[in-house]
Amino acid sequence: MQVRPAPGPDPDEAPTTDVEEAKARVRTALEEVATGLTARAAHADDHARPILEATAMMARDPGLVSGIDTQLAAATGLTQAVQKAVDEYCTMFASLGGYMAERVTDLRDVGDRTICRLRGVPEPGVPELDEPSVLIAHDLAPAETATLTPATVRGIVTTAGGPTSHTAILAAQLGIPAVVQVKGATLIDAGTIVALDGGVGEVIVDPTEEEKRQLAERSRRRATALAGSTGEGATRDGTKVALLANIGTADDAVNAAAKDLEGSGLFRTEFLFLERDQAPSLEEQTATYTKVFEAFGDRRVVVRTLDAGADKPLSFANLGEEDNPALGRRGLRLGMIREDLLDTQIQALAAAYEKVGGDVRVMAPMVATLDETRYFAEKVRAAGLPKVGVMVEVPAAALRAEQILSIVDFVSIGTNDLSQYTMAADRMQGELAPLLDPWQPAVLQLIKSTCGGGRATGKPVGVCGEAGGDPLLALVLVGLGVSSLSMAPGRVPAVRAALRLHDLATCQQMAAYAVDAGSATAAKEAVMGIVHPNLIDLL
Repeated sequence: MQVRPAPGPDPDEAPTTDVEEAKARVRTALEEVATGLTARAAHADDHARPILEATAMMARDPGLVSGIDTQLAAATGLTQAVQKAVDEYCTMFASLGGYMAERVTDLRDVGDRTICRLRGVPEPGVPELDEPSVLIAHDLAPAETATLTPATVRGIVTTAGGPTSHTAILAAQLGIPAVVQVKGATLIDAGTIVALDGGVGEVIVDPTEEEKRQLAERSRRRATALAGSTGEGATRDGTKVALLANIGTADDAVNAAAKDLEGSGLFRTEFLFLERDQAPSLEEQTATYTKVFEAFGDRRVVVRTLDAGADKPLSFANLGEEDNPALGRRGLRLGMIREDLLDTQIQALAAAYEKVGGDVRVMAPMVATLDETRYFAEKVRAAGLPKVGVMVEVPAAALRAEQILSIVDFVSIGTNDLSQYTMAADRMQGELAPLLDPWQPAVLQLIKSTCGGGRATGKPVGVCGEAGGDPLLALVLVGLGVSSLSMAPGRVPAVRAALRLHDLATCQQMAAYAVDAGSATAAKEAVMGIVHPNLIDLL
């Protein structure tokens, strides 16, 4: 069944002449979208309700409204103004990576619904289903996915999205197989029989009886492989590997804490700061951090302080345009200039920790030198917080890991940025994606160097980039010396099962093969040559 597509902005609309009247129409449309989503949330189950409510909040976001106003003031047509403002926001979200990039789909959903309201046409979405079906779409917003059930939706196929997108993860949580980035999927006629395997990303049009049998057997094997995936993460011979969740909001913390995992290895606090005209107050931040710490109790929570600036601009902390923002004043560099922002955040974290206690660890992003490390560590310790660390995202930090770890209590590797800076390949440049593959031996070599610093100082090294959620690459990371992996919550069971199939010595052998390989492809092939046969069922 094809999902009703968004019509897009009106290509024939006239430029805006009455700006105030146009602003009023846009605000009415946005509020109608928000009201509709809120009404759906009121009748949704506990799983779907927070997703619908969060999307409704996006429709009421003052930053989005302001962006549309700016476009209208420049005489841009009504629906074109909405589209351009949404595009700008999506670019900013995508530049953040991780969870924020996943919210791009939600934002585009809000934009599409608003444009439909303004054009007087039906909103895009899932049609009424009168029989079990596979849904096919360019993309499917989490607000739509959250309301689906396996009883009527047997699978989802999209031409866009990614395997770690919010929608794909949500589908997995609902027990609905999903295959993303399938070129030409929207050309499949309604009523066509399709078979899909969400695990390996395979879609078969008009499958034969033998193909159906093979898919059913593969699904059975995967379910068997995951059946015992509970409890703490560990290799087959008992080497502990903490399996943690990446989160971005207090609601994420509540949802993740309800799952079988060991805490959060990355709490991205920038969500509190983005899309605002002024920084959140000490009281607001304290309340949010308290909720997060309470959700996890005595389980680990690793907090990353504000990672903004340059390509993630804040209206209240604008340091001006930069020719190369990826190498600019972002992360801790911004905090060292705007100490008021960093000091307030650390005070709020300390206040929340004092209220709740727990295993709280605070780390700084974009650290490159020992002086920066020392600066941050002194501030965190002076506030009474128990553990301080830094992110390893640039080669300088990886190469000097032993010296950095002599100052702080732990480090966490951000594989997304480390790949970008190691390979000199912009994360936002799609054509360079092969260079950003975390299997690149040069990237693995820097992870090895970081872990060497951990061994020399007896301090832990974690990974909180997307690489940690790959069951195969997770084995290599553990073999290199990583002691914790943080990922999207839905990836934990497969990673845990993969670890239990292999002892530490095998993981170390995999790591050696991967680092010595001549390319990312060769590294992966070398590791696949020595994996436990059952691992194939988890990929």
